[in-house]
Amino acid sequence: MAKTKIAESTKEFDRRFDDGEDIHDLIDMSRSKLIRHGKKVRITLDVAEELINEIDVIRQSICVDRSALIKVWLHERVKQEKANTQISSLDKTEP
Repeated sequence: MAKTKIAESTKEFDRRFDDGEDIHDLIDMSRSKLIRHGKKVRITLDVAEELINEIDVIRQSICVDRSALIKVWLHERVKQEKANTQISSLDKTEP
């Protein structure tokens, strides 16, 4: 089987993917990660209506579901807090 010509840009890659072209030869799977998030837990939040309206404007502009957007934001924030905590603990150990 002939090797697929490498995409010159992300725009071309996206177009080829959208057109249904087999793009497996274009992806470096050796660097991929399988993320298992564990057991799901349901939570309930009371949020101001105006905040929900603002979130909905954002989610509609990027065509994602509200809960998916909030999950991504929570995940990003937890990663940020972990990084800040690690930096903070390193600062405390230095003389």
